[in-house]
Amino acid sequence: MAASKSSAVLAGPALIRLSAGLLIALLHGWPKVLAAYGYFVHGQEWRFIKTVEDIGFPAPVLFAMLSTLTEFVGGLLLAIGLLTRYAAFFLLFNMAVAVYRNVSRGSLDELALMYTLIALAFLIYGGGAFSLDSRLRKSSA
Repeated sequence: MAASKSSAVLAGPALIRLSAGLLIALLHGWPKVLAAYGYFVHGQEWRFIKTVEDIGFPAPVLFAMLSTLTEFVGGLLLAIGLLTRYAAFFLLFNMAVAVYRNVSRGSLDELALMYTLIALAFLIYGGGAFSLDSRLRKSSA
């Protein structure tokens, strides 16, 4: 009985990590990847560049691309628990910028704040027991 309770307790962070990572990657990162593809391959407008420029970042195309890769690749890495702390670090920075942007415009986006806090939690906590990080650590020991 104790083992099943322990597994259930360990599954909670894994579910949060998987859900948040997939949501960030698929609902935020992937649309930006498609827009970046349209921009670089077909010369279409990519409005996210203007957003990055308005925040004040130099080289807005570069930083838009870095943010896009962070959301998509970082979200996927977070979801599967691979290089979790590194992914969480970059996602934390990315989402903190989103929170800053919203607050500086006079609004608070709870979703960006929630993702920021989740990234902070996994930066501290790591991938947890049900992560590829954990499996790789066990197999190398």
